Amino acid sequence: MSQVMSSNDLPESTKELLLQAQSTFQEKFSAKATHAAFAPGRVNLIGEHTDYNDGFVFPIAIPLVTVAIGRLNGEGVIRVFTASEDVEKPQFTSFPVPSEESKLSPGSPSWANYIKGVIAHYKGAVSGFDMVVSTSVPLGGGLSSSASVEVSTHTLLESLFPTECSQLEKALTCQRAEHTFAGMPCGIMDQFVSAMGCRDHALLIDCQSKESKLVRLDLSGKSILIINCNVKHQLTGSEYPSRRQNCADAAAALGVPSLRSADLQLLRQHQSELDELIYRRARHVISEIRRTEEAVAALEGGDLETFGRLMVDSHNSLRDDFEVSCPELDSLVEIVMSLPEGVYGSRMTGGGFGGCTVTLCDTTAVDTIKQEVTKRYEGRATFIECSAADGARIIQLS
Repeated sequence: MSQVMSSNDLPESTKELLLQAQSTFQEKFSAKATHAAFAPGRVNLIGEHTDYNDGFVFPIAIPLVTVAIGRLNGEGVIRVFTASEDVEKPQFTSFPVPSEESKLSPGSPSWANYIKGVIAHYKGAVSGFDMVVSTSVPLGGGLSSSASVEVSTHTLLESLFPTECSQLEKALTCQRAEHTFAGMPCGIMDQFVSAMGCRDHALLIDCQSKESKLVRLDLSGKSILIINCNVKHQLTGSEYPSRRQNCADAAAALGVPSLRSADLQLLRQHQSELDELIYRRARHVISEIRRTEEAVAALEGGDLETFGRLMVDSHNSLRDDFEVSCPELDSLVEIVMSLPEGVYGSRMTGGGFGGCTVTLCDTTAVDTIKQEVTKRYEGRATFIECSAADGARIIQLS
């Protein structure tokens, strides 16, 4: 069962989102919501495209969240409204309460599949309810808006229909929802950190054992700056599954269960047997897993210069070997890293083909970064200065 937080104790931005959702709920359903929950998005500091290869990832939960509120309706139907306008229309959908005889299936509108999938896989018994979701996580920005929706939905269900469920079970349920209803074969990272994030800590996740370790972020005088390039290339539908298949093919050729079990020496020994593209895909994953371990050790030792260098190495590998960056992301990293002082490292974050970069810098450098990016970046960038936030919570409405 998720932890409970009073609505009075919510961060101001989440309070505002909750009030907007409550107003929308009253308007759409002519009643007050009785249950509420939120779950955050995330930014991955390092460890990209390693989660579905049984590797390590190192994300933080961020203060941008999805709020889900609801109320039992005493009927055999579930009604859902999303306050997000940048989604496939309509913004309202309804469907029968699932049963053994009538199971849920994905369909249109596509945004509802993330919610339907969680309801379909929820281990507790569900009856009819009305629901509104509202989010501050940018859609398609690489900050895991989908996991935020899934985990907030699950957390709302825990409040409406209590059942015994560990945080790991919850994350796995939400991952299964994305696989089966949204058709995206994602790893476990996004749902894991959205459920289990902790304020002022990053989460080192071992995606093989499903174990995790909280690592304190002592960022006094330092900032984590997310820069959204506001470009989303329409490649991710096919490119993400193809990268995952590339990795599976590489592991099979190397004779290992996953690329977590390989090292660069083994890869080089088999280089002549591998297609050049498959070789580069595997080289990124194997080196990224090692980089993530080294980066965590550097951070724990207070060595931000090494951590930053590894961030840049990660970006270069994602650009050249894994080929999931794009000119806009590359431009943002190049601009930020060209500044003479105050920047430790910068890299693309998320699945790629657009979205965001993440930069570790001195707080005193943030304004300079914004000015330089605004002046030199050819598109329209937006900035989010963030800290590590808590994971999902049930909200006790006052």
